[in-house]
Amino acid sequence: MAALEIVQFPARSDNYAVLVHDPDSGATAAIDAPEADPIIEALQARGWVLTDIFVTHKHFDHIEGVPALRETFSARTIGPRKSAAATGLYDKTVEDGETFKWAGRTIQVLETPGHTLDHLAYYFTEDGVAFAGDTLFALGCGRVFEGTAEQMWNSLQKLRALPDETVVYCGHEYTLANAEFAVSVDPDNEKLAERKKEVEGLRQDGHATLPTTIALEKATNPFLRADDPAFQQALGMEGEEPVAVFAETRKRKDNF
Repeated sequence: MAALEIVQFPARSDNYAVLVHDPDSGATAAIDAPEADPIIEALQARGWVLTDIFVTHKHFDHIEGVPALRETFSARTIGPRKSAAATGLYDKTVEDGETFKWAGRTIQVLETPGHTLDHLAYYFTEDGVAFAGDTLFALGCGRVFEGTAEQMWNSLQKLRALPDETVVYCGHEYTLANAEFAVSVDPDNEKLAERKKEVEGLRQDGHATLPTTIALEKATNPFLRADDPAFQQALGMEGEEPVAVFAETRKRKDNF
């Protein structure tokens, strides 16, 4: 089985579009569709034909390009069962715990509610790659719009449980702002301080800070560390329930 070719590029103001290409079969999937034109241009530049679209959640900045891409390529669209009726866009619906085959690979579906109630992540098991949408960001997590803090914390734990070497693609380039917040609540984390410097350099040079890895996020992302005694102590919440620590961290970020 040949290695996947994964291409990430900007879309809209701060979204990322991602194309996943299997060189053996020629199958190509878009992970979400923030807008159609950049995706079409990236496909044409590589001579790829879009066969599938994997939707993580129903927000407009993740599905706006779906209709045009379906019309242009007749691409099959796979999305959350919970938002199928609301969007009317999916040819195939999936939910938590399901697996399906794509280009001979096994895709595991992880339900990750909190940001939205329908949110899914897609984990390519043989390749060790996860597409987390707006649940997990580099050094951050999504705002809790529809769900609860408990749902989001549970979703983050589900992603955190993936193997450390898992490569994670996220929906937005928020890392610099996330880093600035992270050091405000976790000031003694040396790995975080080092990472902030790296992120600053990447953004200054116009480079992406993604993808990330589960191991890197476990060490530096405050939203994955709500049950870490060292982080609880830094937040002044030592010994409190992790969901309460997470909720307070998210509240502080919302007001940062």
